[in-house]
Amino acid sequence: MTEYDFWKVFPRMPKKVTIGDITIRDGFQHLEKFISTRAKKFYAEELVFAGCRNIEVTNLGNPYLMPQFSDAEEVLGYLRGERFKRRCSKRGINPDDVCITAVTIREPAVDQAIELKKKGIGPDRVLMMVSTEEEHHFANSGTTLPMYWKEAERCIKKCTDAGIKMCGTVSTIWGSPIAGATELRDAVEFTKRWLEIGASDIEHADHDGSASAPEVYRYFSMILDEIPNTDLHLAHFHETKRVASASILAALQAGITNFEATLGGMGGQPANFLDDCPVPGTGDYYYKDPRYVGLNCLEDMLVQIDEMGIEHGYDVDRVLKLGQLMEKTAGQRLRSEAVINGRTQKEGHMEFARPGLAKLKEKQGEKTGQLVPSEWGEKAVLPEKYQP
Repeated sequence: MTEYDFWKVFPRMPKKVTIGDITIRDGFQHLEKFISTRAKKFYAEELVFAGCRNIEVTNLGNPYLMPQFSDAEEVLGYLRGERFKRRCSKRGINPDDVCITAVTIREPAVDQAIELKKKGIGPDRVLMMVSTEEEHHFANSGTTLPMYWKEAERCIKKCTDAGIKMCGTVSTIWGSPIAGATELRDAVEFTKRWLEIGASDIEHADHDGSASAPEVYRYFSMILDEIPNTDLHLAHFHETKRVASASILAALQAGITNFEATLGGMGGQPANFLDDCPVPGTGDYYYKDPRYVGLNCLEDMLVQIDEMGIEHGYDVDRVLKLGQLMEKTAGQRLRSEAVINGRTQKEGHMEFARPGLAKLKEKQGEKTGQLVPSEWGEKAVLPEKYQP
């Protein structure tokens, strides 16, 4: 007989997960309009109130290239300030339990993070990124891979001395929008390289939506076979083919416990146009239509995981309301289906029931809850030719 218990079929699949939010950084960096500093503070705070304990809030890179994050210091300062701490305390939240991340692709940004740390407003964690496909890596960082590895090694030592964690991202695992796919084994090796030089954790990133469920399961099974500590691994999926939910399920089945997402599924390559002005970003867009670019959607992912009975720590309804507000902030319809259709209601939606069923059953002499004719057998008899 088939085993029906999901957790027996996939014994590594967790009963509890951690989901970080990266809306305010990755989500906003793709928008071609500046999101106000006040809005960034609002959404960061509300996400924490909704249950988020790992939040990525800015990019400390050159604001000339990415002016969306010219307010980085003010956003970080607010999240270290007394008002935020008081508001957390009123809700029984210890602000020290919230890990604040800033992206620092290059060494000058790492140096800035350390200076902010000295001022008391620096991030708890920063992030640097390599791509297994070197053309993509060069487009993001402007360096060769050997050059970058040496830079990352220096930066990790600096961060360790300053009391800042460094996340090492491995990108283009399942494909690259520039030069195509690499071998999964390359990404496993890059993961080990990051840990060898002192990274605190690893983001395994599908940065262009290339991943498919079988390859996600295969890759994360390879990772956990060789590096079984699940605390070290974080899954990051982009949505370009509407299959990210399958990738999330495959990662869960492989045993991954840490994920990240954005409200509305926003995100992607940094914008090269902001408000009324062209900006450098990371150069020409490497996609044809911005409507089909973004990350896996926090709202839909929470509904998916919540309905699987997996613990996640969020107030799902509060996140759905935030998703509705985010569509007003972004000024467009975003990608969440859950903000429109809500969660699956086991009690149904009786407001849509048609009148007259009870009277018709009474007229027919049927009992309440009777589903088949009374003269039929209690159980269906399957014809022999269809029996297993």
